Amino acid sequence: MNEIKSNEVLGETFPGRYWRELGDGRIQCDVCPRECKIHEGQRGLCFVRANVGGAMVLTTYGRSSGFCVDPIEKKPLNHFLPGTPVLSFGTAGCNLTCKFCQNWNISKARQFDKLADRATPEMIAAAAEQTGCRSVAFTYNDPVIFLEYAVDVAQACRERGIKTVAVTAGYISEAPRAEFYRHMDAANVDLKAFTEDFYKGLCSSRLASVLDTLKYLKHETDVWFEITNLVIPGHNDGDAEFEEMTQWVVENLGPDVPLHFSCFHPDWKMTATLNTPPDTVKRARRIALKNGVHHAYTGNTHDAEGGSTYCHGCGAVLIGRDWYELSTWNLTGDGKCAKCGTACAGVFHGPPGRWGRKRVPVSFSKTAA
Repeated sequence: MNEIKSNEVLGETFPGRYWRELGDGRIQCDVCPRECKIHEGQRGLCFVRANVGGAMVLTTYGRSSGFCVDPIEKKPLNHFLPGTPVLSFGTAGCNLTCKFCQNWNISKARQFDKLADRATPEMIAAAAEQTGCRSVAFTYNDPVIFLEYAVDVAQACRERGIKTVAVTAGYISEAPRAEFYRHMDAANVDLKAFTEDFYKGLCSSRLASVLDTLKYLKHETDVWFEITNLVIPGHNDGDAEFEEMTQWVVENLGPDVPLHFSCFHPDWKMTATLNTPPDTVKRARRIALKNGVHHAYTGNTHDAEGGSTYCHGCGAVLIGRDWYELSTWNLTGDGKCAKCGTACAGVFHGPPGRWGRKRVPVSFSKTAA
């Protein structure tokens, strides 16, 4: 566990949910399957949930590592309000220990000076509205660890007609999972691999728990979700694993859940691992399509074919993409192929947005009332 230093200034804390007393001075956090058992003055592995005065507190409520307006396709979500801007933010910490983390400077942060921006849920919703964003994304680090803050932000956004998006590893326990996703409109779930050995060795977590979340999202919620698989050379890039994963997706989630295969770049504790060759994610995409996935994509590589959306009825290009720029648009206002009338699964409200590839930092002192 992480000790709270005697000279550390926590600032404001917020009462946490989903915990219990153990009767020996410790409390158990029940937000994720890790079930950290925390002594007074300690934090859980995620770093942001702590035992203060014998109770669980969230130490990052209202504090962010920064805000930025991104294209929704960057989350990545290709079937949720395409072309529109999304206000993105995260906090600090994570409940996984991925050795390949691509956002390690945020998710592995252990100093609160990384959290430069302070914002109430109402300020975030107002900023999204003022910047023309159709949605707010909890991203950069996993929002399940700041569930209380994320839920309050989602409620404030809903009052203004703003959607909310969770970018998550899906490692969350049953009761908090129900509350968390009740307030989300969309999610991208990071399915990191399809073996327990990978999850145990590189993430200190369990594949089975993530698969439970995916099945829950599909069968017990109305949340639109897509899946990302970061393909790492020598660890999860074999044809057999792609076959097993994509067959499981079709059999358990159906053919309409989009699947993104993204290229790895050396980072965090895996700097000696080579970049993923673009041909590898293209091969994974071909296997997914062969096994019945209607919409499979390549990511973190320039591949206009692998980034575009095609009609699974007639094969026409529905949404052309070059990186995050939209080109061809052959969808009707209600999300059907303009050529053959086949429905394309997703959330489509009229014509596409025109945000493009822009990434615009947001300062709350300038945007939020």
